[in-house]
Amino acid sequence: MSGWERVRSSRSRLGGGSTGEMGDRMPSSRTVRLGRVQPQAPGHRTIYCNDREANLIVRFKGNSISTTKYNVFTFLPKGLFEQFRRVANLYFLMISILSTTPISPVHPITNVVPLSLVLFVSLVKEAFEDWKRFQNDKAINNSPVEVLQDQRWECIPWKKLQVGDIVRVKQDGFFPADLLLLASTNPDGVSYIETANLDGETNLKIRKALERTWDYLPPEKASEFKGEIQCEQPNNSLYTFTGNLIVQKQTLPLSPNQILLRGCSLRNTEYIVGAVIFTGHETKVMMNAMNVPSKRSTLERKLDKLILTLFGALFLMCLIGAIGSGIFISRKYYYLGLTESVENQFNPSNRFVVATLTMFTLITLYSTIIPISLYVSIEMIKFIQSTQFINKDLHMYHIETNTPALARTSNLNEELGQVEYIFSDKTGTLTRNLMEFFKCSIGGEVYGTGMTEIEWGVAAQRNGIKIEEAQKSATVVHEKGFNFDDARLMRGAWRNEPNPDTCKEFFRCLAICHTVLPEGDESPEKITYQAASPDEAALVTAAKNFGFFFYRRTPTTVYVRESHVEKMGNIQDMPYEILNVLEFNSTRKRQSVVCRYPNGRLVLYCKGADTVIYERLAHGNDALKKVTREHLEQFGSAGLRTLCLAYRDLTPDMYENWNEKFIPAKSSLRDREKKLDEVGELIEKDLILIGCTAIEDKLQEGVPSCIEILSRAGIKIWVLTGDKMETAINIAYACNLINNEMKQFIISSETDEIREAENRGDQVEIARLIRDTVKKELKKCLEESQNFLHRVAGPKLSLVIDGKCLMYALDPNLRVMLLNLSLNCSSVVCCRVSPLQKAQVTSLVKKGARKITLSIGDGANDVSMIQAAHVGIGISGLEGMQAVMASDFAIAQFRFLADLLLVHGRWSYLRISKVVTYFFYKNLTFTLTQFWFTFQTGFSGQRFYDDWFQSLYNVIFTALPVIMVGLFDKDVSASLSKRYPQLYKEGIRNSFFKWRVVGIWAFFSLYQSLIFYHFVTTSSSNGQNFSGKMFGLWDVSTMAFTCVVVTVNLRLLMICNSITRWHHISVAGSILAWFVFIFIYSGVMTPYDRQENVYYVIYVLMSTFYFYLTLLLVPVVALLGDFLYQGIQRWFFPYDYQIVQEIHRHEPDDTRRAQLLEISNQLTPDEARSFAISQLPRETSKHTGFAFESPGYESFFASQQGVYAPQKAWDVARRASMMRSKPKKSQKN
Repeated sequence: MSGWERVRSSRSRLGGGSTGEMGDRMPSSRTVRLGRVQPQAPGHRTIYCNDREANLIVRFKGNSISTTKYNVFTFLPKGLFEQFRRVANLYFLMISILSTTPISPVHPITNVVPLSLVLFVSLVKEAFEDWKRFQNDKAINNSPVEVLQDQRWECIPWKKLQVGDIVRVKQDGFFPADLLLLASTNPDGVSYIETANLDGETNLKIRKALERTWDYLPPEKASEFKGEIQCEQPNNSLYTFTGNLIVQKQTLPLSPNQILLRGCSLRNTEYIVGAVIFTGHETKVMMNAMNVPSKRSTLERKLDKLILTLFGALFLMCLIGAIGSGIFISRKYYYLGLTESVENQFNPSNRFVVATLTMFTLITLYSTIIPISLYVSIEMIKFIQSTQFINKDLHMYHIETNTPALARTSNLNEELGQVEYIFSDKTGTLTRNLMEFFKCSIGGEVYGTGMTEIEWGVAAQRNGIKIEEAQKSATVVHEKGFNFDDARLMRGAWRNEPNPDTCKEFFRCLAICHTVLPEGDESPEKITYQAASPDEAALVTAAKNFGFFFYRRTPTTVYVRESHVEKMGNIQDMPYEILNVLEFNSTRKRQSVVCRYPNGRLVLYCKGADTVIYERLAHGNDALKKVTREHLEQFGSAGLRTLCLAYRDLTPDMYENWNEKFIPAKSSLRDREKKLDEVGELIEKDLILIGCTAIEDKLQEGVPSCIEILSRAGIKIWVLTGDKMETAINIAYACNLINNEMKQFIISSETDEIREAENRGDQVEIARLIRDTVKKELKKCLEESQNFLHRVAGPKLSLVIDGKCLMYALDPNLRVMLLNLSLNCSSVVCCRVSPLQKAQVTSLVKKGARKITLSIGDGANDVSMIQAAHVGIGISGLEGMQAVMASDFAIAQFRFLADLLLVHGRWSYLRISKVVTYFFYKNLTFTLTQFWFTFQTGFSGQRFYDDWFQSLYNVIFTALPVIMVGLFDKDVSASLSKRYPQLYKEGIRNSFFKWRVVGIWAFFSLYQSLIFYHFVTTSSSNGQNFSGKMFGLWDVSTMAFTCVVVTVNLRLLMICNSITRWHHISVAGSILAWFVFIFIYSGVMTPYDRQENVYYVIYVLMSTFYFYLTLLLVPVVALLGDFLYQGIQRWFFPYDYQIVQEIHRHEPDDTRRAQLLEISNQLTPDEARSFAISQLPRETSKHTGFAFESPGYESFFASQQGVYAPQKAWDVARRASMMRSKPKKSQKN
């Protein structure tokens, strides 16, 4: 959403967000930040259901949405404002204005034409992007929806929907606004929704209508509904909602379980009836239409400094000319006619005025020193690099999930080539996020055999031994989510264990304490589980395999088919009434349910992180606690994810007293989450430990080799995870992040001294002790690390620190010490860290060390870290799309990072560096020839070149070749880039855009400009044309300009590492364009436009032998210095890539990446179709929200291009044009 629209929307809410005095006084706030809920204005909105007249007074926003940046009236002013925010464009606007004054030696056309061309190209690009957004908006706004009118369902477009309307949405339909679920065709008011457009999760979520509104299903009954909704103001939090429904003076609390958000779709439900709560831009999905924090690359910021340097050079040249004119001007040069009546600019009586006016004259004359087309050229290059090279690279295309790489911004391409620090999440980023129940501990006994993938890797890394895989037992069961091998628990064998009752509690806890939804037939073989996380699905699948089969859920009951409980072979269906659910969140780190057995027993089952559960255990049973803690550490060492399980028996009185506090907390409009957490604390105590589970999350394919390659490239990798220290260390070993040759520094809060203090419970003492421990350890480790670094062949260093210690280490007093220690280490592992700490660590290195950082993650908890780094990478994995939505680049697998950085990043950095330095060179060379001429004109500001030469030099005669370099230059092939990852270090060192490099280019600009000017002017001083006349100013300047155009274009070829046909075409075309132009321009004469200057000049010049000799000699002499320098540099001071070029110069070039679009010969037909679908048009502008991001509109665009694509979420455009699309025919094929 644009800034103007935000202002508009906030104004429209003044007095319109709610009713009553509170609503009039307090406008609702407007926010576009993602990741945390922004503070909202106090007060609430009141909505009258099924009563448009009552809601009309409040003036709620309409349901029409607009994601465009401009409209017809604002396009030109706003578009020009955006363009003139750039210093270079603003500078040229000032120069253009200055050139219209009498003091300007050049015609205004000289500056107006190039500026107009640049603005025109930029505005056309903006208009095209905005038109696409407008078309998308139009398709969505005109989608049909059924609204209740006069006891009938009437079809109207989405845009005409209003707050308070009653709507009906059918199966597979999309919700047109944020709705309150009133009734559903499913029993008990249950409906199933898919939230793929909000968070990327394809698993179904359950929503349940309030029992009081279940009857409002037929239109006759629904028309009787006259409820009043009091709810929060519109906000961007997708997962929270507080409000109350008042029906016939009865107040019913509303929660997110009754809310259907715009952009979600209805599944497995014939239809639902709902009341509209938020519309249009006030819906939660639209309020998440965030602008990703604007990031500029380091090279771009250095480019600003280079532009400022050019400004300095311009000022110096103008100052020299101004002082020179003040000194030179004199009446002794009688032939100049400097009489008393001469204009002020040339009046010797006032030399200061002469110098001042000459200063402005020279500013317009030398204005070409600033490259006007630089920004637009770089934008074009980066855009094509992103869309054609990164997005279409098959080496970063994941066939299994049909996911290509996606550059969500083109601003940071070259930043990928200079990254020195990578901050990575673990789960879902380094690992697959495919959870399998692997081991468990019940009542102090470990169950489950076998070694995890992490243990295999650790054994190979730490000990260098290869272990033979153990033989699986006959009872082993392996299905998705369950990879458990231990006959003692399978097929009812747990009844023979010493603790069968504990086993029974363990299995029931797994089968009851969750929010999983079963789908399909109610048989163990055919049922599928829809879970909020893979962990939950794995635990319920484990319960099923242990004989406690969860097969049905209603809003109040969970049905479990229990086997072998009473006696072997006995199977019984047990309904457990779910009284309360205390949901999991990142603060609580636990989940609890209160359930009632069929026999009336009341039990609280709780599962959560070991640290949280242990704090809430009842006193006593210390032996079990100790043994289970040892098992937890053992599981953690094997790289397994652990959860503790506990229960508590409740008495009816105890439960009733607690429930009386729970109900008001649940219906509270303010701080509902906080109050529910406080109420939860009252009952989640005095728990009895049952045991713990251990789930394996396997490493992603290619992670160890990718990390090894990145380490060799000089990139330091930090893993920031919420796992236990043992788990994190072992995964680091398995990933090649840590090895035995490294010196490890471990800073942990798990010491005996700190544990004793924690047992005493004195928080002040604990804080002081941990702070002192951290300070002492940091100081000791820092001294050791510096000693190791001073050695000639010291080992590499690694640091492991946990969240508690990190909290104190990030204190301002210790931060510098932590930073210095971290920078000395090759790899750092931070465990037990919160999302905020992830962002703090990233910012510490980014700002403290001033190093280029990259963050990579896959979940919502990684968003702050991704946005804090210079470059954010989102993994489009199983945890939804929040990380991708906040990222700059999206990839499907961690291993693709090697291609993204070492290939595309390196190439982009190399290319953009060359483009910028070449622009600097060609503009400085051209301007300096004009500068030397000033010395021979008495510093008067006489121009050397014709106006049109100066105008078209940057935008036509030298524009195209440099773009070809930015797109196609390649020092070494993609395979060699990964074979020699050390080449990447040149980017980290910024070898190609240092001031030394700029200085060398400046030196050769100076040298060549002297050659162009003095060689041509001196040689032409005695030259004559075919009629015997001497060459005049315009003959000499045209000759010099021809030499400049030819030389700077040939110089471009000298900096290319690989020359393609596009280089030849662009260079030859640019030189040819100059000759075509000058032939036409000098052959036509029109009055009043100063073309008489160069009339017939080129024909005169080309009729002389002098022209051809000069055209041959001047470029050769001018380029001789560059040729010698490049030869000496390559022989005696070569770059790393030049050494690799020499090693492999006789090998054929790796051209595989040149045919990235030629997919037919590399993929099977199915894979080719998947890739074609992934490349269909989609809206990725930062001005759009979740609802319009990938993969929207796929089937619509696919039908236009003859590619079959299954219907995807939010594909309303296809539905809107159903008559024209042809999916059915394609499906049959």
